Amino acid sequence: MNDTPVITIDGPAGSGKGTISQRVADHLGWHILDSGALYRLVGLAAQRKQIDLDNEDAVAEIAKDLDVVFKANDEDEVVVLLEGNDVSLAIRSEEAGAAASQVAAKPSVREALLERQHRFQKDPGLVADGRDMGTIVFPHALVKIFLTASAEIRAERRFNQLKQQGISANLRGLIRDIEKRDARDTNRKDAPLVPAADAITIDTGKLSIDEVVNSVLAAVKKHI
Repeated sequence: MNDTPVITIDGPAGSGKGTISQRVADHLGWHILDSGALYRLVGLAAQRKQIDLDNEDAVAEIAKDLDVVFKANDEDEVVVLLEGNDVSLAIRSEEAGAAASQVAAKPSVREALLERQHRFQKDPGLVADGRDMGTIVFPHALVKIFLTASAEIRAERRFNQLKQQGISANLRGLIRDIEKRDARDTNRKDAPLVPAADAITIDTGKLSIDEVVNSVLAAVKKHI
């Protein structure tokens, strides 16, 4: 069994998982796994190959043979290459997020990506960001965190993010999309979005990024 320490940070879309995970990983000097990016990549690859996302066998084959590379550019930003093409921005779109939620509900897709996710567990440690990191992928993690916030707050965060990128969006529509994605993620049969029994739940709705990071680091400090 791999005894490299793992911190899992799970939660729904817009709860702050990505930002918090990156800050915690940077502070500790640990590796980071953005599991959501893997599912977004599978969804994007399937769409580009014009494969129906409900075709589980075909989508699972894509997951098994996913040609993806994560690398840092000169500004230390993570660049994601899918079959040699930069898709760093494409996988962050609302469409890619919706596709990720669809393919993540497929058991054979999850199985295909499980081993790939396990390979991220390397010294000195790993911060794993996702929806089932603490329940399924790394059930023996050192510390498990579950972030949450209301759908309205999460939609507003996404709305402001898109606005900063010069992308028009409808706040009411974003709320509906998030609620729909939440329902799909929490009610799926395999690996539903739920806190691990031993997870620490943090409502990020009224907390600053620094406050959440400090709460996570305080929990980690008790174990290392």
